[in-house]
Amino acid sequence: MHRIFINILLTMIAAIVIAGCEPAAIQIVPTDAPTNTPTYTPSPTRTPARDITPTRAIAATRAPGEPSETPLFGAPANTAVVQIDVTPTRVFNPNAPRIEFFTSDPLAVEPGDEVTLFWSSRGVNNAVIYRLEDDDTRSQVYNVGPDGSLVVDTNASERGALRFVLSVGQGTNADEETLVIPFECPVEWFFIPSPDDCPNTAPIPSRIVDIPMERGRMIFIEDTNTVYALFNDGQLPAWLSFDNRYDPEVHPFREEDAPPEFIQPTAELGFVWRNDGDVRTRLGLGLQESLEVNGFFQTSPVGRNNRMLYITGANGVVVQIPPNTNSQWQVLGLPQ
Repeated sequence: MHRIFINILLTMIAAIVIAGCEPAAIQIVPTDAPTNTPTYTPSPTRTPARDITPTRAIAATRAPGEPSETPLFGAPANTAVVQIDVTPTRVFNPNAPRIEFFTSDPLAVEPGDEVTLFWSSRGVNNAVIYRLEDDDTRSQVYNVGPDGSLVVDTNASERGALRFVLSVGQGTNADEETLVIPFECPVEWFFIPSPDDCPNTAPIPSRIVDIPMERGRMIFIEDTNTVYALFNDGQLPAWLSFDNRYDPEVHPFREEDAPPEFIQPTAELGFVWRNDGDVRTRLGLGLQESLEVNGFFQTSPVGRNNRMLYITGANGVVVQIPPNTNSQWQVLGLPQ
């Protein structure tokens, strides 16, 4: 009995072992065949080449005195600093000295008459008026109050314009204003169009001898007994003047050995032309015989001590001769 139990037990163990060694069967349920679905593959991104220059970064603006940023690895920051020069604006000071007006009555004065100056200023207790000369020097000084009037005498020989400067305050607070009072012309010019300046005198009549030359002309003014040699050859001096020393009882009227077609200056002009080699060489020969006219001459002021000369010339022209021999003479309009 005991042996039978053992045999049954061994048989059951063997069956269990055999069953564990066989493969297990899996039931497969068939499905439809899958279809091909296209899958999107992104294109690779282009990597920049090594020779591409990187874009420079713009530095941030910093307030004055703020320290610059320090790079991570200690390299200096590549920032550009722009320098801007700012001119400080002068603050308006309502209490600073200032001139309100500076004028005259009359606005134009005839030489020899009186002129009255009027002015007004603020912020000062006194003022100064200067008389300006032609070279801008301050000749006469008038210490005056901050406002008022001043009567000024003029000279009958003065021409051009009167000029005054009103000055108030000192240093950076000083204020100045210039007043120009033109002179009215007491006399007229003997020719038109006339200069803007007033003549020093009325036209002075005189016998005048004139001759056009190859390279200029010569003029004799009997009233002043002066000979002028005027050059247009481009050299200096542009003109010369000579005191007349011609004596008809001693000196020939013209060079007697000259051929008939040889046009030369005569009398006063001829004496200078024959006896001054530079004049003769620079002027050349005459273009026509010397002409006498009953003309005029006048002068106008140039600066404080110089004068411009105007002379009636041959053929109705007017010749202008400046005070400086290095300045060019010229021919102007017709006489009146």
